[in-house]
Amino acid sequence: MIDDALRAAAKRVLDSFRARGLKVATAESCTGGLVAAALTEIAGSSDVVDCGFVTYSNAAKQAMLGVPEATLKRHGAVSAQTAAAMAAGALKNSQADVAVAITGIAGPGGGTAEKPVGLVHFAAASRDGSRLARTRRYGKIGRRRVRQRSVAEALELLQVLAAGTQITE
Repeated sequence: MIDDALRAAAKRVLDSFRARGLKVATAESCTGGLVAAALTEIAGSSDVVDCGFVTYSNAAKQAMLGVPEATLKRHGAVSAQTAAAMAAGALKNSQADVAVAITGIAGPGGGTAEKPVGLVHFAAASRDGSRLARTRRYGKIGRRRVRQRSVAEALELLQVLAAGTQITE
């Protein structure tokens, strides 16, 4: 799952965070911990990676990250609002300076007309108030590819925040 391109992206993130003295936390649903795995694949990552939360169920999102039940009921687990709440919760429940969150539908089933397979929401947040949000519609490219592309996207968001740039898409 963690190929050479993801390994290289993870190394760039770690180098950027290390240079700024920052720590990172991940909050993952559809990727099941793959962002944390990509980062910790690199030797020496312990000086940057604080922790990772794998919150696949709504109950876990609530218990571990403090995602409000009202957010889950109103917008669903796969939503920009839930991703933002996951990122905020990862910051609150860690010693990290920056957190990234991912929630989506990797497939092959589980999609609807409103929320099709391949829909993934991302959010990143930092203690200095920077926020990023992205939504990607990868389509039915296969579970593995949706998850791999999601990891790449999450690493890119971390790289942007490490550079100190605030962008919302």
